[in-house]
Amino acid sequence: MPLHNAKFAAFGSHAPAKIVNNFDLEKIVETSDEWIRTRTGMFERHYCSPEEAASDIAIIAATNAIEASRVKYREIDLIIAGTVTGDHPFPSTACVVQKKLGLKNIPAFDISAGCTGFVYALDMAKTYVQNGSAQNVLVIGVDVLTKITNWTDRNTCVLFGDGAGAAIVSRARKNDISQIIDSLIFADGSQGELLYQAAGGSRMPASHETVDQNLHTVYMEGNRIYKNAIRSMFASTDELLKRNKLEAVDVDWVIPHQANLRIIEGLADKLHVPMSKVIVNIEKYGNTSSATIPLAMDEAIRAKKIRRGDIILLTSFGAGLTWGSLLARY
Repeated sequence: MPLHNAKFAAFGSHAPAKIVNNFDLEKIVETSDEWIRTRTGMFERHYCSPEEAASDIAIIAATNAIEASRVKYREIDLIIAGTVTGDHPFPSTACVVQKKLGLKNIPAFDISAGCTGFVYALDMAKTYVQNGSAQNVLVIGVDVLTKITNWTDRNTCVLFGDGAGAAIVSRARKNDISQIIDSLIFADGSQGELLYQAAGGSRMPASHETVDQNLHTVYMEGNRIYKNAIRSMFASTDELLKRNKLEAVDVDWVIPHQANLRIIEGLADKLHVPMSKVIVNIEKYGNTSSATIPLAMDEAIRAKKIRRGDIILLTSFGAGLTWGSLLARY
């Protein structure tokens, strides 16, 4: 049994100022607004400027989350960031954010789990709070996928945007209605070749050849990812609900990874959840990887859709392959 309960104290988010819509993309790649909308549900996405990096947008999301909570900056005792597009291979983006926040002598690290990074980070934050190792954890989901987009691949270049979201996971008081109920995370490394960035690591260091061949960009087998995404997110949510003696009808809101509207609709159909109970903002942001869930959560909270006491289900799928779900009473 855990020593303490964990809860969501607050969320925050940020998207870069530059907005690129489908008509803009028509001018630089062979595509159309109709093609993108019918296959993905996307219309706009936000792009970082050449000078902006992951920590620049993460710090704004983190500050918004902290300011929205009752937690003081000095009370943050751990930072976990889910990202695959950090400022540098090292130090971690979490450490860069820590510096920008002026926090010292607390642990800070990144998690590389693709689009599932935020859910993985929440699972870890929950555990740290439950076992008493931390009281207030800053969890960040941030990615700048436009910096690793292959602009010669019309099937993938239209999908990605940049963004950041953050949550404060805190120790719950005995009378708190809010609680992170349970979470599950999984991986299957045998399917890693379906979604990956080939070059830039120790397997294939950067060279003129790797740059010329676009090997520092996202490679994805879209059709196989589509099928895996629906199947895996359903499996983790179904198992999570069953082991907590709940059914999908008991959930007030489902907040899925915003990868593709067809995937979201397919998942809702398998769960027998009406789309009216699913938070969707993919048309405004595209796929921002680990940032999609906190971006959607923060927007829904500020719009007063999600309210304290609501049962929420977060679920994601990403490179690795990784997937996972989290159940909470917000």
